[in-house]
Amino acid sequence: MSVDVSFVTSGHDVADARLHRLVRACRRRGLRIEVLGLAAADPGELDADVRTWPRPSMSRRATLAARMAATARGRVLVALDPDSLLAVWGATRLSRLPGRRAQARRLVADVHENYADLLRDRAWAQGPLGVAARGVASAAARLAARSDLTLVADDHVEPLSARERVVVRNEPDIELLGSPTEPEPAPRAVYVGDVRTSRGLFEMVDGVAGAPDWTLDVIGQVAEADRGLLEQRLSEPDLAQRVRLHGRLAPDRSWEIARGAWVGLALLHDTPAFRDAVPSKLYEYLALGIVPVVSDLPRQRELVTNVGSGFVVAAGPTGSRESAQETAALLTRLAGDRQLLEAQRAAALRWRAALAEVGTTYDLAAQRIEALLTSR
Repeated sequence: MSVDVSFVTSGHDVADARLHRLVRACRRRGLRIEVLGLAAADPGELDADVRTWPRPSMSRRATLAARMAATARGRVLVALDPDSLLAVWGATRLSRLPGRRAQARRLVADVHENYADLLRDRAWAQGPLGVAARGVASAAARLAARSDLTLVADDHVEPLSARERVVVRNEPDIELLGSPTEPEPAPRAVYVGDVRTSRGLFEMVDGVAGAPDWTLDVIGQVAEADRGLLEQRLSEPDLAQRVRLHGRLAPDRSWEIARGAWVGLALLHDTPAFRDAVPSKLYEYLALGIVPVVSDLPRQRELVTNVGSGFVVAAGPTGSRESAQETAALLTRLAGDRQLLEAQRAAALRWRAALAEVGTTYDLAAQRIEALLTSR
């Protein structure tokens, strides 16, 4: 089977939610898709030819990216991380050499976040490996600006200028999420995403610890550096019964578990990587009628204020104790005031209705990717 578009990533699992949304938008335009990425126990429903590899060590990601790029069959290659972008750029340059009979291949950079800022939040990005990773991130930022099409997850995400730059925010795929959910009788919180200290892991756990009527479902891979302390914390009898860890799941399965939760947590720390971030989970919480609880960072606060649904608590790491205390107090308040929850939920559902009417930028991205197939 011929392939129109290859999505290539040596850094993301094929269960990645943004990847699923992009693939679904391309399939709605009738494009033939393949995905080359990291293995997932359950990638979910992905209407594409999927090839996976085991997650490599950080030092071997570039080698894996080169292997993926060499075997990708698409006429348009979409790179989802810096290592893959460098490798895919080489593949598209080779296709444009004089004497090549095949049609030149096109390059799309999908930039999820400012990778240089993100590296400051990673314990492994130290010493020689950190120097190499920052070099890859810097080179990828330059290549992203020179790609045939550059997709960025938000206005502030680099590159700020490119040949053709389209902002594709992590808005929800409403069709994928399904209908809004009704809150369950008992108060429950949910978190979906990467699970680590800087994303508010222990503020979430401590907040629920201080609100004994609540349970918490955590959906996502726990960072290796945090496993020991988390296991110790959850060994306490009360928390062991009220906090459930589900690991990384496919998007459809993640939101199936999230359905019925009263609130969705996003207690990011105030770091360079997160200060201006709007996590995709916030949009998805709102679309399902799950009320967000966010840390006091500018873009998160702006979103819940504009929508009129959600609560803001202190941001870690300097305010970690206050964040946990404020979260516990808020949850306790909501458990005793169902009307407050319903008012916030109603605002979220009005936002969902407006989004369903105008659509998302994923369809625009798919349209621009399709246009590359016929461009010279």
